Amino acid sequence: MRKASRLFEIIQILRLAKRPVTAAIIAEQLEVTVRSVYRDIVALQAMRVPIEGGRGIGYILRPGFDLPPLMFSIEEMEAIVLSLALLERTGDGELKQAAARIGQKIAGAVPPPLRQAMDAKALYAWGSIAPSPTADLASVRRAIRDEQKLDIAYRDELGRETQRVIRPIALIYYSQTANVVAWCELREAIRNFRSDRIEVCEATGQFFKGDGERLRALWVSGWEINAGRQAG
Repeated sequence: MRKASRLFEIIQILRLAKRPVTAAIIAEQLEVTVRSVYRDIVALQAMRVPIEGGRGIGYILRPGFDLPPLMFSIEEMEAIVLSLALLERTGDGELKQAAARIGQKIAGAVPPPLRQAMDAKALYAWGSIAPSPTADLASVRRAIRDEQKLDIAYRDELGRETQRVIRPIALIYYSQTANVVAWCELREAIRNFRSDRIEVCEATGQFFKGDGERLRALWVSGWEINAGRQAG
């Protein structure tokens, strides 16, 4: 087990304990030597983690201390780094900015061993960067959350434009574009709309409150039916 992961696990063990935990018990759970646990405790105390106790009597976390939400194992940190890198390749400008802010917040909050995992630049997301779509994906995501209808001007693969009122329920991000999954009131069915073919996208001020989950379930059931047909 890497040191960063060990430090995280020691905090978790002490955080959940009801009484002092000896180094021997911690070492047995982590499958390391007692000497390694002693060194790790000293390292955590140097990071100002309020661990009290000593050899032979056990260790506790000072009352009132809790793990901040930005404490991760080394594998979790690598997953975050790669996820943020993948997000940078989408055409969603607002999410790109959010990804940059997340990276800065995490780097400023995690202990040095985990910060090194972020700064190592050992994980990359390769491939072309999706162009920014004509539709504002941030407004689409808000409409999905608020269950608000959208009025869109949509151009199909032949260049024909139609006006649609849709009830957006999901966004699917691909390497080159994003698809808006929505109930189309013109077709009276669930349809996928490529974001790079949406010429105009405006909120209508009308809502479909409480119906989003039902429509998503309908959409997922359609997936399952199609998958069953292909399997058969």
